[in-house]
Amino acid sequence: MPTTTYMDRNENALANSIELDRRELKETIASSKYPSNNEMLIRDREIEELKEVVCHGRCKNHGGVALTILAILVLAIGALAAPATFAGNGNEQWVGTWSTALHPPNLGPPGLTNPGFNNQTLRQILYTSVGGEQVRVRLSTFGANALVIGAAHLALRDVGAAIVPGSDRTLTFSGQPSITIPPGALVVSDPVDLDVPALGDLAVSIFVPGSTGPATWHFVALQTSYVSPPGDFTASSVMPVDSTTQAWFWLAGVEVMAPKQTGAIVTFGDSITDGPGSTPDTNNRWPDHLTRRLLSQPGNHKMGVLNQGITGNRLLHDVLGPNGLARFDRDVLTQTGATHVIVLLGNNDITTGEVFRADFVTADQIIEGHRQLIRRAHARGLKIYGGTLTPFEGFTFFGFTFSPTSSPSTEAKRQVVNEWIRTSGEYDAVIDFDAVVRDPSSPTRLLPLYDSGDHLHPNDLGYKAMGDGVDLALFKNGKGH
Repeated sequence: MPTTTYMDRNENALANSIELDRRELKETIASSKYPSNNEMLIRDREIEELKEVVCHGRCKNHGGVALTILAILVLAIGALAAPATFAGNGNEQWVGTWSTALHPPNLGPPGLTNPGFNNQTLRQILYTSVGGEQVRVRLSTFGANALVIGAAHLALRDVGAAIVPGSDRTLTFSGQPSITIPPGALVVSDPVDLDVPALGDLAVSIFVPGSTGPATWHFVALQTSYVSPPGDFTASSVMPVDSTTQAWFWLAGVEVMAPKQTGAIVTFGDSITDGPGSTPDTNNRWPDHLTRRLLSQPGNHKMGVLNQGITGNRLLHDVLGPNGLARFDRDVLTQTGATHVIVLLGNNDITTGEVFRADFVTADQIIEGHRQLIRRAHARGLKIYGGTLTPFEGFTFFGFTFSPTSSPSTEAKRQVVNEWIRTSGEYDAVIDFDAVVRDPSSPTRLLPLYDSGDHLHPNDLGYKAMGDGVDLALFKNGKGH
């Protein structure tokens, strides 16, 4: 019988150990889980022991075997230490569940800026549309300087600034808990496992370790978020609160892993889409009502709804953020999983052009702006629907009637644009918001029942009527059914 040597026995032991490591590595990668810190320490110790067995006084005679074994072990550890990749099961894809359109820090008019934050934690609350079991977050420094994120967490919101126990997840960026976002850049976090409910509140907590300077934001969030005293409270179940805010900072979007047939609808517009006039902290914007209708349908009709409205926004000229043509790529075409767009934009071009004559536009120029959006959406394979412009006669601003909204010429211009939207056939479909909210006895004005009081922005009932006025069959010709 052949003699079994000391080296043979150890090489057999090594082979068995490597096979075990290979199996564990395969299972770890398949389950997309990181090893714990303790597991990594144990692995490191095991490798050092195996190196000692292989190389202690014997590498001269068995160098090829030793190097091969060590190479396999190093590759295994490298794979385990790398961030997990969430590729779904082949029948899934990333889809936006929430987003907002961000502004530069200084919007121009006095008071429409922010000083930023210094060594503080922001716990920001957002309302999901479609749900999923894996989630990642998009952060942006649009229009601002570089930003150091010291820590970031994601959790289910309980009440106020509290999170649901056991739901807290640490966000990482290429496996690291912190990141420096360059000026004007977008970053996407690594995915985490979290059962994100549809129509639920998430809390995104961001700690900034130094002075940020004026911050990228969305200044009409209509949602209370929380700012801490100095310190990192991202992992706190109940965060101490120094102040609150009705704005979002640096948050660009949240995405979930969803079935491949799930798409996303981008609602692209001005304040009527952003939601002023609705009750804060109640999610009563018209896109919110549309979301609830979509997700209440039986069967697989789930879609994300992404609100890209900016209060004061215009189609052709900058004001309170980039004009619609300028921001269409950023705010619509690059939204993850987007399949449909609803456009409601042009009223501010009509009215403010009467005051700022350098920004005066004709109905034909507004129509051509809409045509540009249509062409660009179709080039990306998106369905695009035109919303008719809602009435604005008598709009009051800080108690004063904004005279251009009562001008026959501005109303005539609105009617020309609406007639084109309704009859040209250039949009894939028409959503007649004007017909939904106007007063039948005085069609240049909002129906009093739907008027928030300023004669421009609907109230909760008016926004609900708008959301209810969208034909859900428009989203059953492709993804979303």
